[in-house]
Amino acid sequence: MSPLPATVPAMVRTRVRAAIRRPSRLTPKEAEARALLLRLCSLLLQYPDRELTMARQELASAVSALPSSPAAEQLAAFVSWFADEQPEALEQTYVETFDLRRKSSLYLTYYLHGDTRRRGMALLTLNQRYRAAGWDTGGGELPDHLPVVLEFAALAGTGGGEAPLRRHRRGLELIHRALTDADSPYRHVLATLLTLLPPPTEADLAAVARLAAEGPPDEEVGLAPYGSFGDGEFAPPDTFMPPAPAPTSRTEGHR
Repeated sequence: MSPLPATVPAMVRTRVRAAIRRPSRLTPKEAEARALLLRLCSLLLQYPDRELTMARQELASAVSALPSSPAAEQLAAFVSWFADEQPEALEQTYVETFDLRRKSSLYLTYYLHGDTRRRGMALLTLNQRYRAAGWDTGGGELPDHLPVVLEFAALAGTGGGEAPLRRHRRGLELIHRALTDADSPYRHVLATLLTLLPPPTEADLAAVARLAAEGPPDEEVGLAPYGSFGDGEFAPPDTFMPPAPAPTSRTEGHR
């Protein structure tokens, strides 16, 4: 019998690591802890309206009660800043960070599809996934808004619930890089989230570098704000409207 190829041990190690990290193998306690981390990330990435800022001490207590881990350390660093800032400063920081900078936008399909027809289909598919799971987003945000995706992941579980996060792994990496470059406290929340996902591959890192340098696709045709032509319908083929920006009223303290 011929000897095994030299690549086989490496392949075996890769598969073993993947099996260990596979969310479906988590114990019920681990799955519950994972869901809590996802829900905390979802809350902390939402616009800091009055309701959220009033709950800062509760959030800080929830984070301090987490078992020691790299994710818990990252969240602790964020809530330390979050708890000390004035509400008006939090609002301004959020708008400047996520609404005025495309490289740290929280709308995930933008990084994969840009302003193209494919983004409209991706939004529709994502919304159908939510409905199939019996979950209604309430229509307050687009279905690819990261806090919405995180809340779904926390509610629906590690398999299908986290699939959108895994699909948009490269976009999440780009957001984290942009926040790190800007020295934003929100980089800690993205770092927490990335600890829950498989590590990036060489192909992922190369794609993120290209995305950072070139931006996403920019076919400026056929995309209207999601749902503006009906429940999940698309704009006419000859119509172009960019994705709806975050509400300007945010700067006035109203979400």
